[in-house]
Amino acid sequence: MSNDFAAAATAVARAACGPEGGIVQHADGVYADPGASGASLAAALDAIFKGGGYLAGVDYPALMKVLYEPAGTFAALPAGVRIADGIQPFDAQRRTLYRAVKIAAGAAAYVFEPVWLPDPADPDGAGLPARLELDEFIADMWGKGIRYGIDVAGVRAVIASSRTEYATVARRLEAVPGQDARIVEVSDDIHRSDAPRQLANGHVDLNQFQNRFPQIQPGVRLLQKIPATAGMPGFEMSGAKIEPTAGKDIDLNAYAGEGTAVEKNQDGEFLVSKVAGFLQVDAKSSRISVGPKIVSRDGVSAKTTGNLQLTGDYEEFGDVQEKREVEGESITVHGNVFGRVASRGGLVLLNANLMGGSAFNKRGDIRVRGVAAGAVIQATQGAVVLERAENCIVTGTRITVAHAVNCEIIGDEVTVGMAEGSAIAGRRVTIEACTPRKQGEMLVYVMRPEGAQIGDIIAMVGARIAQFDALAARHREEVRELTARADVRSYLTLSARVRKNEVKLTPEQARQFQKMAQDVGPALQAIADVSAKLKAAEAEQQKGRDMLANLEAQKRDASCMQAVSVRSVQGETQVRVLGFNPAAGSPYDLAPREIRARLRGPQHGELLFSGASGTVDWNSEQADTAPAESWVE
Repeated sequence: MSNDFAAAATAVARAACGPEGGIVQHADGVYADPGASGASLAAALDAIFKGGGYLAGVDYPALMKVLYEPAGTFAALPAGVRIADGIQPFDAQRRTLYRAVKIAAGAAAYVFEPVWLPDPADPDGAGLPARLELDEFIADMWGKGIRYGIDVAGVRAVIASSRTEYATVARRLEAVPGQDARIVEVSDDIHRSDAPRQLANGHVDLNQFQNRFPQIQPGVRLLQKIPATAGMPGFEMSGAKIEPTAGKDIDLNAYAGEGTAVEKNQDGEFLVSKVAGFLQVDAKSSRISVGPKIVSRDGVSAKTTGNLQLTGDYEEFGDVQEKREVEGESITVHGNVFGRVASRGGLVLLNANLMGGSAFNKRGDIRVRGVAAGAVIQATQGAVVLERAENCIVTGTRITVAHAVNCEIIGDEVTVGMAEGSAIAGRRVTIEACTPRKQGEMLVYVMRPEGAQIGDIIAMVGARIAQFDALAARHREEVRELTARADVRSYLTLSARVRKNEVKLTPEQARQFQKMAQDVGPALQAIADVSAKLKAAEAEQQKGRDMLANLEAQKRDASCMQAVSVRSVQGETQVRVLGFNPAAGSPYDLAPREIRARLRGPQHGELLFSGASGTVDWNSEQADTAPAESWVE
């Protein structure tokens, strides 16, 4: 190539680049303006290559960045991004050394083989051995449409080896699709723990799970939405951009149930609990809710929940299996109950059957809408409502049974529609019809309070309270006299101000204060002793008042009328009076075994009725009966 051609090629190449094209040649190299668009930079490069030049010492990764990556994603010097050492003319004879490239399936293949340049001394000879150059190869590929994705390391290695090889020299960059938005858990509190529960003594209870129903406090982040990503674009070897498929979005509000809300802040988007309560997850909608009631659809068994000891309300849609226990506040079971259900208060509602299990409620009602068979049903301070009961023990304040068969029933007020072979006791008993059943006798008892006179006990307790009143008054007077001494009063006043930091004592004053404390020490000890006696007397006073209130309630309760009414006797039936001692506590708050033994055992109370037909209508205000034997010790 002549010097004139080289000078012309260089001039054309340099004229193609400049500040307006985004590529500038400085003394130390060629720089690209990162603020210029990729299209303008590509046009400037195209002008350089078509003008007969190439980039010598090209930094191919940097060149790809300025052409195809957004500005700001890479570092740049004040002068721009350095992409090459300089611009050199591409000799026309050397350009002939570069062969065609094969493009297929997003890749470009090239045959590397030995090359020769014409020998000026022997124009007709084989020529002089030559070697390809990476910078020239990049410029030649640009002219052939390969403007992106050249494997510069692979090409450099093949050229250096001087061997014949069919190699892939460039590849298309596939777009990376965006990730769909997703929901992740951010709180360990939402996880159940089905590990056996560890007891205080270090042992484990294999019948209970560690944390079957997680309890959540307000303001706890439960779920976080990880936003969808747009993906990463790809590029054809021609430089054309391949747009990625953006990820699909998701609405976190679809997971927000009662007691939760979606909050957005600088940390992201979260599902947060708004109230304290138990966490529930709807299996169909995946909604998370937090509320005071526990809702379960899996049933209560050794495999699903184990025994449950809960602090809130509970609703179960499955069955409570045999030997399983559920303890909580209000309890609703829609399936059958074969185990034990116990409530500390509220309502126990069994919408199906109670078969061989038990239901207890300390301060609330029990209702069984199905059949109760072979069960124990006890409401200490509440009502019991049953549709049909067979071979059951039933106790409660107010009991209503539509049909009772071979049952033992005892309460304050008892109402039974049809009774067959049952033993029924209450202070007020109403039965529509009754009859024995096979080997089961039909027994009805009206309970009447008796035993020690409550009035006498009330008088004794009142006298005892008066004694403690006098004792407490004496102790108060002693404390008043001790604290009235001038030296004691001065010390107590000063010590109170010192404790409140109202007075700052100098070292000398502190010594005088300590001497004062020593002088009044015996008086202070006497005040402490008398104060302790005063507290003990006041505690006994309060105990006596509580006992007196209980006795007076019993007295009012004992004065209530007792009555029994059987509207239709349809078989051999006995009606008797049973006495009980009000001071001994509730006559029906007894163990099931004691209730059955007493109601079915020998009876000595006054016989009010015995017959196979007729009606019974008796009350304590209309009858003058002899005292009955008390059966509660």
